[in-house]
Amino acid sequence: MTPIHFTFSSMFLLGLTGLAFHRTHLLSALLCLEGMMLSLFIALSLWVLQLDSTNLSPSPMILLAFSACEASAGLALLVATARTHGTDRLQNLNLLQC
Repeated sequence: MTPIHFTFSSMFLLGLTGLAFHRTHLLSALLCLEGMMLSLFIALSLWVLQLDSTNLSPSPMILLAFSACEASAGLALLVATARTHGTDRLQNLNLLQC
């Protein structure tokens, strides 16, 4: 495994670890998801450059567009949660209450 591959795989695993073990605030969970998507974007971009294939060249841009949509939906949920519950702590959120 090259150092570049190790860097991006460890970056993805750090985001996954942060998402799994540090779930106190919704904003920190969203930041962990964004870090994971950024590492996937950079790894996919480098993979396309290494293969030197023109057929796979739109793939990183499609992933980046989906990542932007995910970020906007997450921020909308964050704003809606902060308005209704007054906080973004995940322990205060209960799906059974309206």
